[in-house]
Amino acid sequence: MMLAAISGALVLGSVGWLGAAAGSALVAEIDPLPESPSSSLPPVPWLVAGCAVLGAFIVPHAASMQIGVTALVVFALVAAWCSDVQRGIVPDICTLGPLAAILFVAAIEHRPAAWLSATIVFVPFALTAWLSGGRGMGWGDVKLAALGGAVLGAPIALSAFAVASAVAAVVHWNAGVRGVPIAFAPYLAAAIGIGLAAGTPL
Repeated sequence: MMLAAISGALVLGSVGWLGAAAGSALVAEIDPLPESPSSSLPPVPWLVAGCAVLGAFIVPHAASMQIGVTALVVFALVAAWCSDVQRGIVPDICTLGPLAAILFVAAIEHRPAAWLSATIVFVPFALTAWLSGGRGMGWGDVKLAALGGAVLGAPIALSAFAVASAVAAVVHWNAGVRGVPIAFAPYLAAAIGIGLAAGTPL
């Protein structure tokens, strides 16, 4: 068990580092959009450490397929976090790629719940993005939320995202930057990661 936990920490820690590098590379040549959040450097050491902890929790109790899908999701979450805080953009490859993989596996295994959960979570986030014109909620965030629905299941995802939204609002308020767009992907990614660490099946 201990060896599996150490191996899991090393594997997902490495995946997190690669995700951070990929997220930065994806937006390196892109200028921030006029209405995007202010650019900042991602906390890469903390992200890698978080991924390592997640690996230590998940790998000892997971099947090979679950480990592989988890690694893909972790890579995408870290990449989305880094790209959003640097340029206010969440590339589709960070959301639609892993979402397609999860839904494909779910279809093969005849598990319609993943499709239903992704749709249930997608709808309110898409409505928010549409009503706000992409300012209060970007479409990259919407796709990331749908990924969270497929990964965590709709009930847990919606609860986790409600908490994440509250935390984002408090942090934003305390920072004294009201009226400035929020880089929301890190909060969604953290919520998904915590849900996975809590033992939620993919």
